[in-house]
Amino acid sequence: MKLVIVESPTKAKTISRFLGKDYKVLASYGHIRDLPKSKLGVDVEHNFEPTYTVSADHKAKVKEIKTAADKAKEVLLATDEDREGEAIAWHLAHVLGADVEKIDRITFHEITDHAIKEALAHPRKLDMRLINAQQARRILDRLVGYELSPLLWKKIRRGLSAGRVQSVALRLVVEREQEIQAFNPVEYWSVEGVFAARDGQPETQTFEGKLHALDGKTLDKMAIKTEEEAKTIVSKLEGQPFRVSKIDAKERKASPPPPFTTSTLQQEANKRLGFSAKQTMTLAQRLYEGIDLGESGPTGLITYMRTDSVNLSDKFLGEAAEHVKSSYGAEYTLKEPRKYKTKSKGAQEAHEAIRPTDPTRVPESIENKLEANEFKLYKLIWQRAVATQMSDARIQNTSADLACGNAIFRSTGQTVVFDGYLKLFPDQDKDKFLPDLKTGDEIDAKSVEAKQHFTEPPARFSDATLVKALEEMGIGRPSTYAPTISTLIERDYVERDDKKRFLPTPIGTEVTSMLKQNFPDIVDFDFTSRMENSLDKIAEGEMEWQPLLQAFYGPFETNLKNKEKEMEAEEQKMAEGLKCEKCGSPMVVKRGRFGKFFACSNYPECKFTMPMPGEKKREEPEPTDEKCPTCGAPMVKRVGSYGPFLSCSRYPECKTIKNIDRFVLDQSGNQIACPKCKQGFITERLSKKKKVFYSCNRYPDCDQAFWDRPTGEACPKCGYPTLLRKGATKIYCPNEGCGYKETQEKD
Repeated sequence: MKLVIVESPTKAKTISRFLGKDYKVLASYGHIRDLPKSKLGVDVEHNFEPTYTVSADHKAKVKEIKTAADKAKEVLLATDEDREGEAIAWHLAHVLGADVEKIDRITFHEITDHAIKEALAHPRKLDMRLINAQQARRILDRLVGYELSPLLWKKIRRGLSAGRVQSVALRLVVEREQEIQAFNPVEYWSVEGVFAARDGQPETQTFEGKLHALDGKTLDKMAIKTEEEAKTIVSKLEGQPFRVSKIDAKERKASPPPPFTTSTLQQEANKRLGFSAKQTMTLAQRLYEGIDLGESGPTGLITYMRTDSVNLSDKFLGEAAEHVKSSYGAEYTLKEPRKYKTKSKGAQEAHEAIRPTDPTRVPESIENKLEANEFKLYKLIWQRAVATQMSDARIQNTSADLACGNAIFRSTGQTVVFDGYLKLFPDQDKDKFLPDLKTGDEIDAKSVEAKQHFTEPPARFSDATLVKALEEMGIGRPSTYAPTISTLIERDYVERDDKKRFLPTPIGTEVTSMLKQNFPDIVDFDFTSRMENSLDKIAEGEMEWQPLLQAFYGPFETNLKNKEKEMEAEEQKMAEGLKCEKCGSPMVVKRGRFGKFFACSNYPECKFTMPMPGEKKREEPEPTDEKCPTCGAPMVKRVGSYGPFLSCSRYPECKTIKNIDRFVLDQSGNQIACPKCKQGFITERLSKKKKVFYSCNRYPDCDQAFWDRPTGEACPKCGYPTLLRKGATKIYCPNEGCGYKETQEKD
């Protein structure tokens, strides 16, 4: 019997289909060893030697694998084909006591019969270059996180964390929000018309045009700055005839975009399907490891989903060409396969793009075997990959200039002459038709209006745009984007607004400010990018990993110690001259659960303390007139993690508690009625993650809730209650289909 070890039980189940009775497949359930959680686990004095331990939840699995390995004729390590997978295989070899230079390693980019048999026929040895690159990344991240996080606890609050990639991503989000807040909208105007052709064409076939030139001068976007200018132009055009002065028609070719990499899949799934980066990768993992298709059993539907490459195998190119020809016809088929070249800077997993394992497995044929989101993602991957082997689309772009005195309006249209790959993967705007116009034709102006506009600030980052920014800057790698974003959310450094875009929390902004001021290299874009390039060089065998760590850690440790001393000196300076009110001993700064405070240096003989200026003081219970419904004792007001609440004064003998509603008031000081049930009132609450939201006080009888604060004012368009966007100055209507927005004056 031969033993094959993979990471996940789903992958093990799928692979078992292609192996005979002579093979047994077991899963390690991810990393079987890692750095310890309770200590640094890196000997910085002895060449950064790591200490790896088997976690308690993996010990039973290790025992099972060892027992099976002892009985096996041969052990094959079949973990994923990247640095992380190589490291998992290396850890497995160590746990099994095997010779890491002799144990066999097999890799495959897809879980299919052909790929598995090819891998078994060509085993290789462990690649120490990839392993060392992964070790270097893991140790770097441990050094930064383990040593820098406690400083955040001292400076800001306990429980915070810093990370090499995480902190840079947070800086991007914070600085984008600062740009938005500092942005001053600039007013500008446009003159736009609705026109209709004459000469027997349908009266209903109207088209739009915008003022393009005036007095022989082309107008840029912000050429008309005031309402007065715009209305003066409109008044001069009233009742004047329009005619077509110029027609320009050009046909262009549109080629399909390349197949997906990890980054582009996350971006497109976010834009088209609304999936977060984490959701996309979780679904893709399932599709890669195998879905039970019934009679055919667990089947890998896509190739490996962590890749920088846009390469497609010759086998896929041939199968895709046959499918396109048989399904869509010869006019959609290429004469030669279309190949793409990887342009990603620092690409590390240069194997193959993300594609379906079988191009003839049309999404609709297995829709009933997939969950709704699995189907959506598989269809997106299938369409994008197969479309790469379809002919170009041909697009007709038409522009018409409409003259009226000294003014020229321009109208544009777009028509798909031949859809080509767009038949399968639409990525163009819909057709925008213009009537059949000829130079000299007279045109009727149905309306000509002046329209007001304001310049817009840059948009907040979405999953798609944040991943794109990190990739373009060379920060992180395919496997790091999704977990980085998840960490920012879980640490409460960012939250999502109503458009699912990232808004930094006050604590996220404070952490970024502190790191920029004290540890500029940690959040420096170029420094982090250069570090990624160095890790790539280790993977390519061009650099040793210990010298890289030494070059980083020496200056980092020196700066860390200096900053700690500065902070301690700053704090103790605040205590200079303060004497204990009880025993007269000098006071010192201490830290506790509720932040920093002054304490007697004669502790424990003297336990006198006093609050520090600016630090939150723990509130004492406040008596109330309300009686406990359980025992009749007076209730007192306390403040907990989720805000104020009523508690029995006999606590802990009686543990009765009661929520205190924090009603949201309008500008007149009145409670805001719930728009849903019309009986309750809107209150401010905290979620389990301590994020503020607003809901009806009749919950659970009424489940009305908002993330943004209700204003108490009705929308002027539809009458629905408006909201004030969190962290912004915009009032908007949340009623679907309304779209009302109003920019407020900043204080």
